Amino acid sequence: MMTSVKPPVWFWVVSAFALLWNLFGLFNFYNSTFNQVTILETLNQEQRELFEAMPIWATIAFAIATISGTLASVGLIMRKKWAKPMFITSLVAMLAQFVNWLFIQNAPEVFPNSYTMPTLVVIAGILFILFTNKGIQKGWLS
Repeated sequence: MMTSVKPPVWFWVVSAFALLWNLFGLFNFYNSTFNQVTILETLNQEQRELFEAMPIWATIAFAIATISGTLASVGLIMRKKWAKPMFITSLVAMLAQFVNWLFIQNAPEVFPNSYTMPTLVVIAGILFILFTNKGIQKGWLS
């Protein structure tokens, strides 16, 4: 027989934040994929060319990162251990996407603050994995 340990209130706060964070990422993916005309209208020529040159594999990585991160957050709220491998999948996919954006496409030449958001997203991804691991260790997730 398995007993469930009730998580503290801050577990739910962090889990809700993780879901909101990942829904925001999912919205950004959706917007950048399906609202390109509006986005392109706001960019200068050099930025447009960079945005339009995004390889399909980087777009797929973006999709995997945001969808798996959102699913992981739902798993966290459902108190499921499978949230951890989903967060890891999200982190690996976002790293692939950011390697493309920052180093292959060299976005910092066109967008000077290109390192800020990727850095925050990677840190958040690592913290969500650590948080999920703690939840597993404490018996909050099954």
